[in-house]
Amino acid sequence: MTLSREEIDRDLAFAIEAAASAGRRALGLRKTGRWEGRVMADVGDQACDGFLQGFVRGRYPADGLLSEETKDTPRRTEKERAWIVDPLDGTREFSEGRADWAVHVALTVGGRCALGAVALPSQGRTIFGVALAGHERFGVEGEGALIGGDSESADPPRVAVSRSHTPEWIEKFVAAVGGTKVAAGSVGHKVSLLLLGEADLYVHKVGLKEWDTCAPEVVARALGWTVSKLRGEEHAYNRPDPYNHELVVCRPSWHGRVVEALASSGALDD
Repeated sequence: MTLSREEIDRDLAFAIEAAASAGRRALGLRKTGRWEGRVMADVGDQACDGFLQGFVRGRYPADGLLSEETKDTPRRTEKERAWIVDPLDGTREFSEGRADWAVHVALTVGGRCALGAVALPSQGRTIFGVALAGHERFGVEGEGALIGGDSESADPPRVAVSRSHTPEWIEKFVAAVGGTKVAAGSVGHKVSLLLLGEADLYVHKVGLKEWDTCAPEVVARALGWTVSKLRGEEHAYNRPDPYNHELVVCRPSWHGRVVEALASSGALDD
């Protein structure tokens, strides 16, 4: 399936609106002060998911839809077009009143990420992109500027890492690339650190699902960053099993060094 320019414009505007609107709803709920901790996390998850379910299915009833918070069905895999959403990426950070959380909305076509948006509601901005060949574009609503994959890395490189879980291989990887750590929550937020010039590398080994990676990947690809699994394979989307586990985001010029450092750190060991 090939999308026309008009379809791309329409679908991208929808993704931006959906992600930003869901994020504003989550912020509004948090500001009431009625809930905290795990309850606040659950309320935010369900409220954002309910909004996105209605918004996507109301506008695109013929498309597939995969969301972290709604029971999956195999029917979506029969669709050429499928929306993949994470209503609240970084639920813990959201519930703790932090700023490092996101809302992901992405469209896949033929199992590949096509376009999408990552809302960063506490920061008042949404980053977005189109990764379709010949139609690449990107932007940010709100403050800040996105940087391309051909930009210069900081020296030493800044490695985005989880603030809550840093396995031994991560420490070895950071040492292997001669880097420093930037700790944060949320996959979407950590990828945005790279794209907004606040970090240079991000690697993750296990546990990620399609809704964690799809929207951040599409924005990164639109900007010319390399996105892959640990050994360099590309992700496929809208599969029966939504686990894709691994994620590497880096500048193309760094990809070889990153794979070598992953090998020497033990990240590629079974």
